[in-house]
Amino acid sequence: MKSLKDYLAILKRRKWSLAIPFFVILTCSILVALFTPRVYRATSTILIEQQEIPLEYVMTTVTSFAEQRLQVINQRIMSATRLMAIIDEFGLYEDLKDTWTKEEIIEQMRDDIELSQVDVEVVDRRTGRPTIATIAFTLSYQGNDNPEKIYRVANVLASLYLEENIKVREKQVREASEFFEDELTRVKADLARMEDTIATFKEDHVNELPELFQVNMQSINNVELNIERTLARLSSLKEREGELQIQLASVDPILEDKRRLEELQDKLLHLQTTFSKEYPDVILLRAEITELEEQLEQKLSDKEAVGRPDNPVYINFATQLSGIRTEIGSLERQMTEYEKQKNEFNRRLAATPAVQSQYQALLGERDNTRTKYDDLMGKYMEANVAKGLEREHKGERFTLIDPAVVPEKPYKPNVWMIIFIGVVVGGITGVGLAVFREQTDPSIWNIDSLTSLTDIPVLAMIPQIVTQEDAKHYKTRKLNLGLAVLVIGVCSLLLVHFLVMDIDIVMAKFMRRVAI
Repeated sequence: MKSLKDYLAILKRRKWSLAIPFFVILTCSILVALFTPRVYRATSTILIEQQEIPLEYVMTTVTSFAEQRLQVINQRIMSATRLMAIIDEFGLYEDLKDTWTKEEIIEQMRDDIELSQVDVEVVDRRTGRPTIATIAFTLSYQGNDNPEKIYRVANVLASLYLEENIKVREKQVREASEFFEDELTRVKADLARMEDTIATFKEDHVNELPELFQVNMQSINNVELNIERTLARLSSLKEREGELQIQLASVDPILEDKRRLEELQDKLLHLQTTFSKEYPDVILLRAEITELEEQLEQKLSDKEAVGRPDNPVYINFATQLSGIRTEIGSLERQMTEYEKQKNEFNRRLAATPAVQSQYQALLGERDNTRTKYDDLMGKYMEANVAKGLEREHKGERFTLIDPAVVPEKPYKPNVWMIIFIGVVVGGITGVGLAVFREQTDPSIWNIDSLTSLTDIPVLAMIPQIVTQEDAKHYKTRKLNLGLAVLVIGVCSLLLVHFLVMDIDIVMAKFMRRVAI
């Protein structure tokens, strides 16, 4: 077990083992901290604002989430063409253009641009469950160029994100409006074609349509009722016709001539009782009777003469019979017409089911097309409203709430952290080297160590005797060591001056680092 005196003695013996690694590593860490290129970082904060008009009143056609749209915009801005344009505009990475390819420089710029989303936990109104929503994002650019240039590049990137978001939203609403307009035109043409087809079908089956089924049924009933009435009327008329025929057959149609003949015959008999046959009046009367008989006989034999009766009763019956027969003929023609109508209505009723099937199919297709047209019209109107919403910048938008400013301090490296790490690593290394040398050194440094190794009592200890020659030798060694350090320092400065950069520039950078 070593005492504090022993540890102090070890510390004194191994002071160079402790000091040299510590100061070497500390010096290296200081040089690293001072000469590592300073990286500046400029950051902009952009707020994702929801649309001003509630969604219950105006529904936007931009349905993608802000996070998704943000990634799309990021991919567009991170394209090689855009980044190369920014690099050329601001002269970025001039020190790399001679040794790196364009692809490597563009990839380096992509690494220097950082997009970070600001997420918060909110309650979803639709589901009532907590969810994560992105309300803002930060856009940073870092580099080892002039801080003013870093600030300008960061602002240009922020403006690109704002412009690209507007372009993406306007493009989406414009494409949605154009799509609905094209679909509306096509469906409108289909609807007009369907209307023409239905009109032609109705024209071809005007009396067989389902809506006329009851009309046709009623018409059939009316026709059948008319037929029954007509048949009854025909039956009555035919009975009357038979009666008139019987009455007409019992009446002599030529009544006047016969009555004249009977009068002449009576007058002839009266004259013959008074006068002889040669009496002129008798002869004249007989001649008249003969002539009348011949005329009567001729009338009876002549059909045309019979057709011109002179008996009023006969004429009356004949007139009634003629009227009844005329009416019978008319009723028979009506019956024929009624039968045709009945057949036609039956044909319409028989054709109605097939027509109804085709007609309902056409109406169903027309109604579906009209429903689709109305739905598209509603969406088209909503798309136009959403288009106006985006045109007036009332929809969801990106707002730059914290623009980038000129960085006053470098973002990295952390000088004091590097020096602190050098102190820690140097101390550990020095202690480790001292412990290693102490453990591997076979020398005996005190009486106790010698006694523990030999078990022989120690009578006396002779201290170290320093002569004048030894003192002179130590002084010479220190002087040579100082000269060596001075020579190495001068040579290092000369190498840096001629091989790296002018020493005055190195001093200026050093002073600037120290000032920072």
